[in-house]
Amino acid sequence: MSYTVIDVKDFEGRRTPVAKALEALAIRANQFDSPPGHEGYEHDELKSGQEELFVPLAGAGSILIDGETIPLTPGRYVLVQPPARRRVDAGPEGLSYLVIGALVQGEAG
Repeated sequence: MSYTVIDVKDFEGRRTPVAKALEALAIRANQFDSPPGHEGYEHDELKSGQEELFVPLAGAGSILIDGETIPLTPGRYVLVQPPARRRVDAGPEGLSYLVIGALVQGEAG
């Protein structure tokens, strides 16, 4: 079969390992469904070496990147490089977002 389908509703918990569940070979992706006011975990991706693309799906919140707060709402895309410290916080209505990661292997073109 040349495709795989999953439904987030079939998973329990705040994190859905999207790429793993789809058995993706090159893509790394997780969906997070954060309750209202949830404060995320501040971290960087130096060890993994991956950049991350944050894609808000529903609700609202913010991402703190190296001390700068950027609002997250559906339709906004935020790319964060490996050394930057980041933390995602849900707003009063909660926040669902997708994180897509990939290893940095040279210059963008």
